[in-house]
Formats: sequence, C-alpha cells, structure tokens
Amino acid sequence: MGSGKSATGPLLAEYLAYAFVDVDVVIEKVSKRSIATMFEKEGEEEFRRIETQVLNEIGQHHSLVVATGGGVVTRHENWGILHQGIVIWLDPGRECLLERLQADPVKRPLLETQDPVKAFDALLKARQQFYSEADYHVVIENQDPEEVANRVLEGLPSILRKPEDLGAQQTTGV
Repeated sequence: MGSGKSATGPLLAEYLAYAFVDVDVVIEKVSKRSIATMFEKEGEEEFRRIETQVLNEIGQHHSLVVATGGGVVTRHENWGILHQGIVIWLDPGRECLLERLQADPVKRPLLETQDPVKAFDALLKARQQFYSEADYHVVIENQDPEEVANRVLEGLPSILRKPEDLGAQQTTGV
C-alpha cells in the first residue's frame, strides 16, 4: 500500500502494450462492496480468500501488468500464481510510505487502530520477508510514476534472462 503501483502500473502496461489490472478494483467489482466494508463485515480472512480467487482468475491471462495489495504476499498459494509472471516490489521506503498513506484519503482497514503508525510498522515488518521474494526490487524515493516505470523497464532485460538461458546462448553463440 502506498508504493505507487496504481499510478506506475498503467504506465508500465502502456509502455509494454499490455493491459493493466488492479486486483483491488476487481475485488470490489466482483464482491459489489468496498474492501473496507468487506474487512468490517467479513474480516480479513474472507477478503484474502476472494483476493486469491481473483488473482487466480487474472493469472490465467497473459500480457498483463497486475497491481496487488501489499498483503497478497501473505498467502502461500498466491506465490504460485504471482510467479507465473515477474514479481516486482516497488519500495519507496518506510518514511515515504507513511507520508503517502497519511496524505491518502483511502480507508485502510488494517491501519484503522489507535496507533496506525505502530500497525503500519508491524505490517511492514511481517511482510518484508515476503516482499524480498520478488523477482525484482526497485527502490524508489519520491520519483514520479513515469520515472519509476522507466526504472522498471530498464531492469526487465536482466531479470528476463535466466542462468540456463545464458548458458544456452553461450553454447549456440547467439
């Protein structure tokens, strides 16, 4: 949350000539209620169940840039779906994230506590290990979405090459 994926994702999709899908938007359309309402009435576990269903459906398609909520990484079954493509972690750092979240009027159910900063720090700490499993980690600091999309594009060629591909290239002389 607050990483800039909703602004960067559409630009990246445009540059790649892919479609852009925001999982949270799809969840709200499918469930016909807001995420905040879902958390309030059914709880986080029900939201995560629906999130996994939506992600699985989206994962059946190709040529997509998909934005997910930060908690998607907490369910083991989601990693199989995510790794059907390239997982990119947009990381603006703690201070920038806090600044963005405090300026953003979107209701964030997991931060609706007496001490939202403490709740944020606990979420970040719990998810950090999962985020580090991304294929590509892009550290960003107050860069506009176009700059971030360009940084992602610059790094794509190196993460698309797997060690076995490099060996094959050397063997064939390609």
